[in-house]
Amino acid sequence: MARAFGGPNKYIQRAGEIDKLAAYLAPLGKRALVLIDRVLFDALSERIGKSCGDSLDIRFERFGGECCTSEIERVRKVAIEHGSDILVGVGGGKTADTAKIVAIDTGARIVIAPTIASTDAPCSAIAVRYTEHGVYEEALRLPRNPDAVVVDSALVAAAPARFLVAGIGDALSTWFEARSNIESRTDNYVAGGFPATEAGMAIARHCQDVLTRDAVKAKIAVEAGLLTPAVENIIEANTLLSGLGFENCGCSAAHGIHDGLTVLEEVHGYFHGEKVAFGTLCLLMLENRDRAEIEAMIRFCRSVGLPTKLADLGIVDDVPAKIGRVAEAACRPGNIIYATPVTITVPAVRDAILALDAFSRSIH
Repeated sequence: MARAFGGPNKYIQRAGEIDKLAAYLAPLGKRALVLIDRVLFDALSERIGKSCGDSLDIRFERFGGECCTSEIERVRKVAIEHGSDILVGVGGGKTADTAKIVAIDTGARIVIAPTIASTDAPCSAIAVRYTEHGVYEEALRLPRNPDAVVVDSALVAAAPARFLVAGIGDALSTWFEARSNIESRTDNYVAGGFPATEAGMAIARHCQDVLTRDAVKAKIAVEAGLLTPAVENIIEANTLLSGLGFENCGCSAAHGIHDGLTVLEEVHGYFHGEKVAFGTLCLLMLENRDRAEIEAMIRFCRSVGLPTKLADLGIVDDVPAKIGRVAEAACRPGNIIYATPVTITVPAVRDAILALDAFSRSIH
């Protein structure tokens, strides 16, 4: 009978909103540490600094590139030295997660300003920590969601289309993993774990509906340098709907297989959402879902340019042995793969991945 729902205090999405960031920071504190992705640092630190003027004591810091223990500790020291009472993450998912972790460690407020829509990290109270080499270590459940998520859709649409497509891949897992958790009666990630609310399940399902309706149109528009209603809808699906859906319903084998894939060196050049998309297809095979559903999702992934075969992720040599390693990593005790409503073993996961690869190669 219990249930719980969590999410950010505010979500704002509008073209040009990065230039209004000061309006969202001012009510939260006086001293802001703004962590910005390396590629965007020069341009956005200047824009944000200009928009804030003298209303805040702002320190800008260039993100090191990986949400790992050493980078978290480095940023934490900067925040303490500056006396930051607001942590702002500007960039991708790893920048957001680092800002969230440091804010929790130092008692600061949290504002996330995603510049790409490649993951569902911005809205959640979850942060994923990796090694310095990008291998998954753990997902941290934080006690607070961000105070504000401010999405400048013009910035997001101006980024290379591959980022938006990767976000579609991450969002694609939302409903299928929600269904896994509902069927396995696994608690969500809110307040220590509760059954999903009707609202959470509806959001996860609608996320899938928006992807099916608008993903291809949005990809084509972004490739042409355009910001259309379909692009705005996909930005919301990738960031808000997927973020609320996964946190309030839970993840399962799609992300579990993603985590396992990170042990292979050849996948490190691929985005989180690209690997999650492939993991989602493997999840459907692992759960032995209807053939038509699996085939439809393979065709959907192909339509937007997401991987559907191991070769699409650069895994072409010594494949059975490598996928055995992936399965072993995915099945580590405590991994989210166990929220899947089937018996989880290393051989079962290995064979589901290999079977999905073979099935996908059979579809023309």
